[in-house]
Amino acid sequence: MPKHLQRQIEQLKQKILFVGSMVEGAIANAVAALVHRDESIARKVLEEDAEIDRMEVDVEEDCLKILALYQPVAVDLRFVVAVLKINNDLERMGDLAKNIAKRVLYLSRVDRVDVPVDFRAMAIRAQDMVKRSLDALVSADSSLAHRVRQDDDELDNMRRAIHEKIRAAIRAKPEQTETLMKLYSVAKHLERLGDMATNVAEDVIYMVEGDIVRHQVEE
Repeated sequence: MPKHLQRQIEQLKQKILFVGSMVEGAIANAVAALVHRDESIARKVLEEDAEIDRMEVDVEEDCLKILALYQPVAVDLRFVVAVLKINNDLERMGDLAKNIAKRVLYLSRVDRVDVPVDFRAMAIRAQDMVKRSLDALVSADSSLAHRVRQDDDELDNMRRAIHEKIRAAIRAKPEQTETLMKLYSVAKHLERLGDMATNVAEDVIYMVEGDIVRHQVEE
């Protein structure tokens, strides 16, 4: 690999990892705001989303510059293509964290609803999937990426269980429908975080193995 390309690849790797760390922080803060109904933490998530957006554009520009100037091949080309896709998924994760924070601002201003829904387990699972997908990227570990894909079903099951509890609560207290639907939207956002983590894992598998596993069932 030419030295200039090697240097650009390394800088790109550090930059996408920095974006990943920012997104992990946004998710952690959004979950903390949710658990504690903390408006100040929620507002911090909203304020910091602009920086994630800015970094996403910066990383994309770097990827396009590398493709145009160095015309990488084989593993280097797969890395740049994977980063382009992962970069977009990370920005979308940031948006999901922002959406959860917005729900917190709403929920903190209305009466609590009496429904046995605890988002902690789902949030922990979603955060773990995001963290491990980024760990797989850092270490180019396709076996870890495959395990992340396997965990997506569990998060889907958690969302479905919450959905059933919310539906039952709406039937019992229809006057609380709006608040209950806001709660359910949090579950959907957490599930989408798992989907985005799965996307990252699939891109890592492509980067390392050269195989496109999207739409394939993980055994």
